[in-house]
Order: sequence, then C-alpha cells, then structure tokens
Amino acid sequence: MTNVVADISMSLDGFVTGPRPDLEHGLGDGGEPLHTWAMDSSDDVDAAVLRETVEATGAVVMGRRLFDFVDGPHGWSDERAYGAGLAASPPFFVVTHSQPGNVRLDLPFTFVTDGLESAINQARTAAGHKDVFVMGGGDVVRQCVDGALADELRIHLAPMVLGSGTPLFAGGKRRPLEQRSVRVSSVATHLTYAVRS
Repeated sequence: MTNVVADISMSLDGFVTGPRPDLEHGLGDGGEPLHTWAMDSSDDVDAAVLRETVEATGAVVMGRRLFDFVDGPHGWSDERAYGAGLAASPPFFVVTHSQPGNVRLDLPFTFVTDGLESAINQARTAAGHKDVFVMGGGDVVRQCVDGALADELRIHLAPMVLGSGTPLFAGGKRRPLEQRSVRVSSVATHLTYAVRS
C-alpha cells in the first residue's frame, strides 16, 4: 500500500527555514544546518535514514515556492538533488497556481494547478508500490497534516534554535499524532508520527 509521508527538517523552535529565504538562500539566513543530517553528516544513522527514504520514494510532491528554490541558480544539480548526494529522480508533482515559463532541471516535473489533494492523488498513481513523499515547503507539509492528507509526518529535528524564519505549524489545526519511532544521530533526531484522520 502506498503511504503519503510528509517529510521535513525543522529547528527546535519550529522553523523550516531561517529568516528571509530567497532564490539565492533557499534556507534563509543561517538555515543550512537544518539539512546537515542529509548533506554533510558522517553519522551512520543519518545515512541510513536518507538511504531508506530514497529507496522508499515512488513520487514526490512539493509546493511552487520550493520548486523555485530547487530549480533556481543555487538549487539542485546533477550531483545534489532529491536524496542529497544520492541524487534520485522520481516523478515530482509541483502544486502551483500557474506553470513556470521554463525549467532549468532535466527532471520529471508535473505542474498541478488544481490543488494539493490532486497532486497527491497523481503522485500515488505514479508511485506504484512505493511511497509518496511530500517534501515541502512548510506550508504544504502543514496542509497535509491539517487535512489528514498524509499518513505519516517525519520531522528531522536539528539541534539548533533559529529564532525566526518560516514556521511549520503557525496557524495549524489541533491534531493528535501517534509517535511511531525516534532515531537519534549526532546532528539530528528523526521523528516519525502517524497522522490520525
């Protein structure tokens, strides 16, 4: 059965980017350590979490703002893309109000203009027997949890306080989650929750 997994890195104070994210600084001012676990860790726990995630991924959903970052001049490359250094290329479904004029990356992007639920349904079909990963940004992940569109929420908690930035749950609905697992590395705590409908 295909699961939908909302998967995102977050600071201890609940931010998924530092302040002022833009096309040059997709993670905002000082936000890079949020992704140390995936980009620069030598810890076996982080490597296992990343490898298992990439192997389980049948399709990916992302929001348009995140797409603009990853497709921008300082975004993904042939060496660093989805899965960091593993650079996997599952089908990507981008939730957007309008399609971009051009796309820099040569990856299988589909632009979905009729909402998040439609993007998830299309991703489920494309994923086959594997899972759909909703990688962000923060607003898209929050909508998945608020609307119970995700089966699981995975947070990669970075041991840092950003102080400001893009919050994950600002304005979200109250929703109980069921803790599934906790894996701890030297640079992150990997938390998995079941999302109750």
